Amino acid sequence: MKCKENKDSDTNVLVASAMAAAKSLTVKHANTFAVFDQNGEIRVPDTGGDQGIYHHGTRFLSGYEFFIEHAKPLLLSSDITRDNHLITVDMTNPDVISGSSPRIKRGEIHVFRSKFLWQTRCYEKYRIKNYAGEPLDFRATVTFKADFADIFEVRGMCRERKGQFQDGRLGEQWVEIGYEGLDGIRRLTRLDFSIAPENLSVRQATFAFKLDVAEEIDFEVIVSCLMGESTTSSPDTYPIAYQESLKPLIMWRGSECDISTSNAHINSLLTRATSDMRMLLTEENGLLYPYAGIPWFCTPFGRDGLITALETLWFNPDISRGVLEYLADHQADQMNVAQDAEPGKILHEIRMGEMTNTGELPFSQYYGSADATPMFILLCGKYLQRSGDVAFARKIWPHIERALTWIDQFGDQDGDGFVEYARKTEHGIENQAWKDSFDSVFHQNGTLAEAPIAICEVQAYVFAAKKEAAFIAEQLGLNDLARNLTQQACSLQQQFEQVFWDPDLPGFVIALDKNKKPCRVRASNMGHCLFAGIASPQHARAVADLLMEDRFFSGWGVRTLAQDEPRYNPMSYHNGSIWPHDNALIAEGLARYGFKRECARVFTAMSDLGRFTELNRFPELFCGFRRRPNQGPTLYPVACSPQAWSAAAPFSLLSSCLGLSVDGLARQVRFHHPYLPIDIQKITIRNLSVGDAVIDCAVTGQAEDVSIQVTGDVSVLIHK
Repeated sequence: MKCKENKDSDTNVLVASAMAAAKSLTVKHANTFAVFDQNGEIRVPDTGGDQGIYHHGTRFLSGYEFFIEHAKPLLLSSDITRDNHLITVDMTNPDVISGSSPRIKRGEIHVFRSKFLWQTRCYEKYRIKNYAGEPLDFRATVTFKADFADIFEVRGMCRERKGQFQDGRLGEQWVEIGYEGLDGIRRLTRLDFSIAPENLSVRQATFAFKLDVAEEIDFEVIVSCLMGESTTSSPDTYPIAYQESLKPLIMWRGSECDISTSNAHINSLLTRATSDMRMLLTEENGLLYPYAGIPWFCTPFGRDGLITALETLWFNPDISRGVLEYLADHQADQMNVAQDAEPGKILHEIRMGEMTNTGELPFSQYYGSADATPMFILLCGKYLQRSGDVAFARKIWPHIERALTWIDQFGDQDGDGFVEYARKTEHGIENQAWKDSFDSVFHQNGTLAEAPIAICEVQAYVFAAKKEAAFIAEQLGLNDLARNLTQQACSLQQQFEQVFWDPDLPGFVIALDKNKKPCRVRASNMGHCLFAGIASPQHARAVADLLMEDRFFSGWGVRTLAQDEPRYNPMSYHNGSIWPHDNALIAEGLARYGFKRECARVFTAMSDLGRFTELNRFPELFCGFRRRPNQGPTLYPVACSPQAWSAAAPFSLLSSCLGLSVDGLARQVRFHHPYLPIDIQKITIRNLSVGDAVIDCAVTGQAEDVSIQVTGDVSVLIHK
């Protein structure tokens, strides 16, 4: 396949085929995930594709197909269960011709396939039944291959050289395909068959079947992704592994509250979002962390994890605790130019594949983001209020102090009061905010801004971080420090409004370039300034009005860039597309300043999106074309789906409309200007944790005319 040089940012994917064009079936467990086509198979063309079974950043299986008498079966249906756990596929045979007439007529053989992932393995069960009026004698073949491509190779990056493929090994009912990478790690793909094939090679297994009338036969194929020394230990059988694989799903359900509404579509949207969150939650050293997205970002990302945690904080605070502990454990403690690391800085991403292990790319443990560090502090404060866990705040306080030091000493290197970013390694990411495409920050004439760049939302996050740090310090009895941090936040707010506000936009400029020249561009970044609360009320009103104009609001949500700006392209990654998490943060900002109708408008647009997407799932992003009557949105060709901060967006949008917040310290639930979107008349929330208590609540009514009932031993504050 064609490839690109290894110089672009971590966002760039070589597009040879559109993921949005065909149905994909995606499953994940721990550090293993799989992307199958709608037949439950893996077919990667020479031009490239994302299908495969991946483990620790490497594709262990790059081809997997099933044939009946050398012919592809006909697909009847395929689906994935609502919990994202089990893939099911129904197929039948085409006409099998012998001479001039069919030897086996179409539809006489039914094939049912089911598969799931568990403990680095893909378990698949076949059930084949004869529906002909006579006995049938036929052969079935499973073909397979393994390219051991690093995830960055799959995305299109070239490599000067690769490791060494090893000779395959065969047993009576198993086959192994091996590869030793340039990182010295031996990777092995092993296929085990529950019945002995008639013929077996390193490329295919052929089975001979003789089925009487109405007879059926079952067999299993288990694909194992192994690293290190080869193992010949037999995997669990399909039934045993399946039962074991259900236990984590049952365990994680206990941490979430249960949400239902009067709108069946919204319920489906929330159910899918909950399942996606469960699938992406990954245990890392005993901590649950939401991996960013499948296929390109199935790994811990600092920014993604923090935003996901903020979006789901009221719904499941355990996610926030896992994110905070994991990022604290990986906080940088020294300078490392190759990793863009500085003392106190919070992680951007961790990669586990061969190309990062060898140092070909810097992302094995990479710190190139300016926003993750203030967002870490922001989440610490929000989590303390939500959970009431002062002991945890005291435990994590040293990490907060280091993060604050990074903001003041390393983030603001020129001492102008603003945090700037500039990559230190040429292989690092150029734009180190959430819009990290190389062309996402530019001037009014389209010229790209030069680093160091002070982007607007990072200043807003720093403002919010210092306010939250002051809140934590106060709870810990550090009153002088709390007053000092509060004053720092107020000073930053005043300076920010003076420098970043542009009355001619009207709005906040997207950034300041290295010469402190404002990038006078209308971008959705200014909505994050509302989310963080740095905007004055009058400026917030102007931003809200601007974001609701047609140049921004497409009917499906707020675009990342206004239509009349240079570099606007509704099919681009960051310059005119629509991102659910971006809209969720904007909606929270709108609600913060009391603009509930606008917040509900975003909620409705996003929920309508789910009517047209596969599995009612919010993708990573979609194109920013205006909404057309009786048509769905235009999908982005290589968007991750599921994506953690997109899956979390419905929970954030819902709480923003309700003005719902939980104060675990005060054992209080608060509703600030509750507002129900037009297509919802009732919302019921059960098992909502409030400190050491659990409550149920119901919100009924229309728009701002709502009533709220709460059952449980906590205080409730409703501000209408």
